[in-house]
Amino acid sequence: MNQSSKIYVAGHTGMVGSAIWKNLKNKGYKNLIGRTIQELDLINCQAVDKYFQEEKPEYIFLAAAKVGGIVANNIYRGQFIYENLMIQNNIIHNAWKHGAKKLLFLGSTCIYPKEAPQPIKEDYLLSSPLEFTNEPYAIAKIAGIKMCESYNLQYNTNFISVMPTNLYGPNDNFQLDNSHVLPALLRKIYLAKCLEDKNWSAIKNDLNKRPLKNVSGKDAISSILNVLKEVGVFNEKQKPSVEIWGSGKPMREFLWSEEMADACVFLMENVDFIDLIKIQSKKTGTKNEIRNSHINIGTGKEISIKDLAFLIKMRIGFKGELIFNTNKPDGTMRKLTDVSKLNSLGWHHKIDINEGLNKFIDWYVNS
Repeated sequence: MNQSSKIYVAGHTGMVGSAIWKNLKNKGYKNLIGRTIQELDLINCQAVDKYFQEEKPEYIFLAAAKVGGIVANNIYRGQFIYENLMIQNNIIHNAWKHGAKKLLFLGSTCIYPKEAPQPIKEDYLLSSPLEFTNEPYAIAKIAGIKMCESYNLQYNTNFISVMPTNLYGPNDNFQLDNSHVLPALLRKIYLAKCLEDKNWSAIKNDLNKRPLKNVSGKDAISSILNVLKEVGVFNEKQKPSVEIWGSGKPMREFLWSEEMADACVFLMENVDFIDLIKIQSKKTGTKNEIRNSHINIGTGKEISIKDLAFLIKMRIGFKGELIFNTNKPDGTMRKLTDVSKLNSLGWHHKIDINEGLNKFIDWYVNS
């Protein structure tokens, strides 16, 4: 890529896409294009075809996706597999059809088997069954990896895939019915702290920005208390508390979203599919079977959900109780990525969970 290349960031307003957009801007790329979901429905084949025909992007970051946490993945199973397959199929196919020079497809480490050995190497893909709660989403992302590999092999395209670990950062999703664990914990503990301090102006401001189940800061205090109790931020004893799904024992790896973006731009600038074939061929000793060309993006470090929750509690200053509901599912117990391939290509993370959490809390409270 050069600074005048036309670069399309699909999903540029979301957490992942906005971080990539910001990174590109900061590095001097001037010809960025993007469309909101209102402007371009990526599920619509004809609309995506028309967009590519008109814009003819040279480089594409495919960051658009239907995403959510364990609750959303388990409830909206049909939506997650259908919408993700349609989005990525339309963009990858039209990138080839309209002659894009390169595409980077973003997946997720949930593509790996539930009982994968730890840390998880790229080679563990499709080696055993997936975690049930997010199986539809994972299958869609696996299909995206295989579509990129298959187009490369048949059409000589230059499409690469990256699998980021759990991400957090600016523009994250804080809707408690479908958010990931870290933003959900942050928001719930923040609201509980506000309740503890009887800071109703902060609570109302938070709900005005992000209503909970159609309840905003303009509603009556009784309605606000009811919805906070429903989402696990106010208990039956009429005290601020935070309910957390599962035992708190699962271990998770977290990466600051802006570092993920830096890794993606680095790979787009420096690594081609042919480089990944060489790595795989050297490892397996065969050139006949090209698979697992994707790249893990992570830190290689993990923390338990329980320790994470208490860390957020300490940083926010909440003094109330954290309640771990063991009647709810834990999900996969460990999902630590092996990032040796990424490191060998020349990129290493710098921001650990302590620094990242401080940045995240500051962004949420002040955004």
